[in-house]
Amino acid sequence: MAATASSSAIETRQQVPRAHEYRDYGGNPLAHVMSETGSMSARLPAFGGGLQPGLYKPPEFKFANPVPLGLSGFALTTFILSCVNLGIRGLAAPSLVIGPALAYGGFVQLLAGMWDIALGNVFGGVALSTYGGFWISIAIILIPGGFNIEKSYTGTDFYTAFGLYILGWMIVTIMFWLCTLKSTVVFSALFWCVWMAFIFLGCGYLDAKNSPEQVPNAALVKAGGAFGIVAGFLAWYLMLAGLLDEGNSFFVVPVLHFPWSEKGREARRADLKLGELHGARRHNK
Repeated sequence: MAATASSSAIETRQQVPRAHEYRDYGGNPLAHVMSETGSMSARLPAFGGGLQPGLYKPPEFKFANPVPLGLSGFALTTFILSCVNLGIRGLAAPSLVIGPALAYGGFVQLLAGMWDIALGNVFGGVALSTYGGFWISIAIILIPGGFNIEKSYTGTDFYTAFGLYILGWMIVTIMFWLCTLKSTVVFSALFWCVWMAFIFLGCGYLDAKNSPEQVPNAALVKAGGAFGIVAGFLAWYLMLAGLLDEGNSFFVVPVLHFPWSEKGREARRADLKLGELHGARRHNK
């Protein structure tokens, strides 16, 4: 009797579907998340404002989309530090960026990344959380008299160490960028500009050892600042793409799908069918 009841309970548990079981899409697991709409996963166009590089349908949670918040934190903090790197109006000391790097670009972006992971967006969650941690680390390094990181080095050793640190972030960003090559132009361009900014900044700081004044290469640092400015505006653009909809705006902003992306191929197939239809109509006339 007990064995029968135990066997019945096991069969009942096996029949209950698991609510969060990911399915095999036969491809890149970063490119899709569960649709939560039934047994088959619906696939929708890649959406820049969702920081999702592939076709996906967000799961139906009672969470709003946290990505625009994270993008806004990244954009503002990147814009401020890039203005300093460019030396706009004689700016040289990066002290002003410490506040945004800790609070907005750091803590708030980290929270947005954690929330995005809860929503099932692996790429968006990892990217936002990673750059949130980056900005917090930059603030810790720059805090004057706080951890005395810069003062613990002698000569140009701090610039060398900082340059290597920035180049490490370039490597991470290239990995993210590779995940966007089948998404949209704006989305991919954001990560491209970020890793270009990192490579110029890293090389600029490493070059301090070759400078008679023992300071970073100003031209390379300014080039990194220029790419950072562009990256900031692209992040704001994607933030806007995630906020605008028919309920709050008279327009939406395009994110420009790559022609080799799945959405781009769908558009070409639709144009081809439309052309064939028009040709058939002309022939019938």
